[in-house]
Amino acid sequence: MSEESVDEEKRATLRRFAAVGAGGPLARLAGSDSQDDETTSEVPAAIRGYLATTPGAHFSKLRDDLRLGTGEAQYHLRRLVERGAITSWKDGDYRRYAPASRFSDFERRALGFLRRDTARGLVVELLRDPDATGTELADRLGVSAPTVSKYAAELADAGLLDRSDGYTLTRPETTLLLLVRYADSFGDDAVALAADADELVEYSG
Repeated sequence: MSEESVDEEKRATLRRFAAVGAGGPLARLAGSDSQDDETTSEVPAAIRGYLATTPGAHFSKLRDDLRLGTGEAQYHLRRLVERGAITSWKDGDYRRYAPASRFSDFERRALGFLRRDTARGLVVELLRDPDATGTELADRLGVSAPTVSKYAAELADAGLLDRSDGYTLTRPETTLLLLVRYADSFGDDAVALAADADELVEYSG
């Protein structure tokens, strides 16, 4: 693939997300650096648009999905955080990002776990079947029982799960809303859950 083709794909990606970011309520906070390069000027709006649809994305995913260079992504993310347009937080080995002032501490913790395949799968299965045992969860997810125990412990430490009597999500209604609202940015399991969300409302409410 030629360098020119890569550049065109990058511009198309940035413009697609910039169209979302340009209309956000915090667009004016992002500002625009006084540079002549058209692609550079679109990056802040593209980042805001991307995070509006993919909140909780970590640095590498955002960089790769937007086709940015590492230094380029770092620069614009830092400026957006400084201007109060987006927020960032440390999540284990990851640094995650989201629109500023949109999510509570609990929701930010939940987004971090929902962006991990196994943890999200565990949450999805518990939303579908709140009485599922560790063995049943392991079978459905295709992982070992110790793996389920490991993620369950991490979810419990983060305040998302109660292990005092089996596995119980602490705020299922909030978690379900996040999964449904941003289903397309998670994975097929979230999309399938969103399609069945009406049937889960009674439990989650």
